[in-house]
Amino acid sequence: MYDFPEDLRDAQLALHRTRAAYEQYAAGLPWSAEPMPGWEGEKQPYTSFRSGKADSPGYTAEQAADVARYQAELLRLSTQVATHAYWATLDQGVVDARMVLKRAHETAGEAV
Repeated sequence: MYDFPEDLRDAQLALHRTRAAYEQYAAGLPWSAEPMPGWEGEKQPYTSFRSGKADSPGYTAEQAADVARYQAELLRLSTQVATHAYWATLDQGVVDARMVLKRAHETAGEAV
């Protein structure tokens, strides 16, 4: 349907992989980048559930640097994909083409 240039496909795949790696990394981080006290919400009616968070020690300098590196790479890759010259070659259906590109690695059998 669409003949995406290889560099565009590669950038989109790198964006997927970087996003997945960042989300996995961020899942192990404290809930707040800065040290913050925890809190406990009020008991909810008809249940014993109480929302809340434990104290957050904040990010270490290394964790903050890793997050900044991931965010910079995600910005670089998303900009590369969004501003690629290929999009200017389409007369219509750009949104549909971008949606197809997001899944193009699945049809090529490449793992994210």
